[in-house]
Amino acid sequence: MKVARTRIAIAVAMALTNVMLPARAQQAGAQAGETPQASDKAAPVQEVTVTGIRASRQQSLNKKRDADSVMDVVSAEDIGKLPDKNVADAVQRVPGVNINSGSGGEGGFSENDRVSIRGTNPSLTQTTVNGHTISTGDWYIGDQQGTVGRSVSFTLLPSEIVGSVEVQKSSQADYIEGGTVGNVNIVTRAPLDFKKQWTLEATVQGLYADLPQKTDPQVNALINWKNDEKTMGVLFQAFSESRHERRDGQELFLLGSNYIGNPNDNSSAVVAAHPDLNNVAYPSQIGSAAFSQTSKREGGLLDLQFKPSRDLSFDLNGFYSRFTTQTFDTNFMASPFNLLSKGVAPDTYTVKNSTLVAASFPNTVFDPTDPNPGADMAFPGVRDSIYRPYAGSSAGYVDFDSKFRASEALTITTKVGYTRGVGETPHDYGYEAYLINSPLVYQLNGTAGPANVSFPGVDTTNFNNPANVTNGGSWAQSAKVTDQEAYGQVDAVLALDKGILESAKFGLRYAQHKRTAYDTNYGCSTDSSNLCYLNPGQSEPTPTWSGTRSPSNFGSGIGAGAGFLSNFWVLNPASIEAWEQQYNNVSQGPAFQNNFEITEKDTAAYAMANLVGDHWRGNVGLRVVNTNQFSSAYTFDSNSGNFLPVTASHDYVDVLPSANFKFDLTKDLVARLAASETMSRADYSALSPAVVLNNLNQTGSGGNSDLKPIKSENLDATLEWYFAPQSILSAGLFYMNMPSYVTFGNNVRPFLNTTNNQIAPFKVTSPFNIAAKNQGMELAWQQSFGGGFGGLLNYTYSDGHSADGNPLVGSSKNTGNLEVYYENNAFSARLAYNYRSSFLVGLANVTQQYAAGIGTLAASVNYKVNDNFTITFDGLNLNNPIIKYYSNAEQPQAFYSNGRQFYLGVRMSM
Repeated sequence: MKVARTRIAIAVAMALTNVMLPARAQQAGAQAGETPQASDKAAPVQEVTVTGIRASRQQSLNKKRDADSVMDVVSAEDIGKLPDKNVADAVQRVPGVNINSGSGGEGGFSENDRVSIRGTNPSLTQTTVNGHTISTGDWYIGDQQGTVGRSVSFTLLPSEIVGSVEVQKSSQADYIEGGTVGNVNIVTRAPLDFKKQWTLEATVQGLYADLPQKTDPQVNALINWKNDEKTMGVLFQAFSESRHERRDGQELFLLGSNYIGNPNDNSSAVVAAHPDLNNVAYPSQIGSAAFSQTSKREGGLLDLQFKPSRDLSFDLNGFYSRFTTQTFDTNFMASPFNLLSKGVAPDTYTVKNSTLVAASFPNTVFDPTDPNPGADMAFPGVRDSIYRPYAGSSAGYVDFDSKFRASEALTITTKVGYTRGVGETPHDYGYEAYLINSPLVYQLNGTAGPANVSFPGVDTTNFNNPANVTNGGSWAQSAKVTDQEAYGQVDAVLALDKGILESAKFGLRYAQHKRTAYDTNYGCSTDSSNLCYLNPGQSEPTPTWSGTRSPSNFGSGIGAGAGFLSNFWVLNPASIEAWEQQYNNVSQGPAFQNNFEITEKDTAAYAMANLVGDHWRGNVGLRVVNTNQFSSAYTFDSNSGNFLPVTASHDYVDVLPSANFKFDLTKDLVARLAASETMSRADYSALSPAVVLNNLNQTGSGGNSDLKPIKSENLDATLEWYFAPQSILSAGLFYMNMPSYVTFGNNVRPFLNTTNNQIAPFKVTSPFNIAAKNQGMELAWQQSFGGGFGGLLNYTYSDGHSADGNPLVGSSKNTGNLEVYYENNAFSARLAYNYRSSFLVGLANVTQQYAAGIGTLAASVNYKVNDNFTITFDGLNLNNPIIKYYSNAEQPQAFYSNGRQFYLGVRMSM
């Protein structure tokens, strides 16, 4: 067992000892035993009547100013009157917060899904609800199998459940460990907080998405009741939100990982004819990627609150959200890889910065007698169609809180609960066709815009042309990831009133967490050797094609030029499913290389002193955490040719000191200083010994069960000037030293290539610990101008790098928000713009993936008909931004457009 001890730990321990010494008298008026914590839902709060944007801004600023730690708050009125459809949208305008709509290799969608603080990986930001953890699943199979880690999927968290959101940037001993860079705490509304005995709220909207050209219903409702004595209350919320999604894109695969002259393929023949092409990188495939989705998010929240006396209260809170979807992902790919790796040289070509940016390949003749065309034939095009019916994700929890005032000096709170999240893809049906007897011409345009691709003389809109298309291969799989935690904690606050020592807070927490990932593969019954390539000589027909083609405006939103491949045939998803059921073996077997299970038993204890003096207050504390970790998976044994089970276990202790001080320099000027040590446990998939392989290019990703947790030593300093109502001008500096950050490296290992049943060398990416630092500043201005007008402007600079010089995942150097609003008694309108500069997204297979800088424009308009009805209009992605991914300036990886979304509806309140 290893115990981490640092200079900050020693300093805070000394502070805890010294606070018992006599000092200045505490501030007059402090109430004994009352130490409100921002993350404590049951703590008493000042009632504020929220009637508009300005009132909600004042409420948020009051909470920010009163907090001992560095924190920003977004109130319910802010969320309700911005086009915020989940909590990620709501917090993106807070200084230092970044959001993202997709992980590495996934691409981006129209709804934001991940939140990070100060330019770091979302896995380093802890998300809690009412101070407790929440487990969520992921609907996208790449995330189910990938490394999104411990971050929460905000797709499952609609903004309607929120009372407020606290973005906690400095740590306290009573915060649950797990947020290396900070916490996002979602505070739901409680029944006894409502002013009226009966409250009914409902919003009905129609969502119109301009790319799919579909309109879908959005319904949210809340009913709350409390008795006359204000000792009992019941809150119930329900939501049902449907949507159609269409994403147009171009995807360019593995430019940095493929090079001409690779000894593992036949491209040396190309080098022999053209020596100047030796070690030149090239795109494996260049695909016109059409993604469509229908989805529904539905669920609800139930809260039962009982307060029989001023000294005793209970709260039972439960939440469930389910995201169900059917997705169809189709890609018409030019395949330089299938030509160059088989020794086919281009007739003409252009090399720029060691990249084959343009090439023209001759026609290759298809051999109809070839028993396995996918393994050894040089075909210029690949057509993938992937249908995933009934995929989805869910998140839920049940939490029981109690608060007991044992005496005038001692208050005890307890919290017990269970949370579970599931991500599942029951069927992943893939059908692959080859484009044959065709030349291929392509030209990359860097990150300026999509590449030009053509197959001269080939009708890419006709599936039934036997001279051009043949059955290629098929695959099918399923995936399911389950994340669950049972937890219990007890906290106590003891009023002391001794010098500067106002009170002491201490507590214990125990949690048992389990993460399981289980994949299955299907075999191919049409091939006696159980390979997933279909023999062209066999009699199985192709799937039925109904003449469907790509949309007439496909690619118009990504800046595609005349040479972009935008017209191509599209199969019906139902035809693919029917074909798979008939010709592909539906009996399932485990995909050992993807499966793992990780269990953790976490025990934590803390002590914290709340301090107060003349014009200042703060806290110092120490949290000690023991983690018992066990992981199991399968690894491929090249000697036996079998997958064998492998396990690993670790037990470690972390000591996490913290100190927060707030100084009221004048009645309007507040200064803060904070220091802490924090930790996040490594991502589950990173800890797993399992390996996920890509047979096409013989790459893979694996885990490392010996990873240490990500530790950080943090310093914060801020200055806040509350110069007018609803107004603030602030500046802050932050510094993070992370001696055990996680990054990735590559090695070559032997694995079974299931497409040809042969052992082959795979380039596998695995995580390892490395030192890293992150530092920057936050500037914010917010003001009500008078006459109903107001606005805000904030800017964050973040500079994060690991010891090897690479940027940190998620690190945008520049992030900014600009917002203007107007409101009167009947009308309100807001326009908000968010921008973040380029950042490292993560890994797409074995290649680093960066996202280009992007700005998004949103608007909200509300007209209050009377006290009970308001007409609402919201617009998202109004500027239809292009999402761009790249390896470097000459090696783009993807261009995506999701279109605009418009919401029109009515909000009712009674």
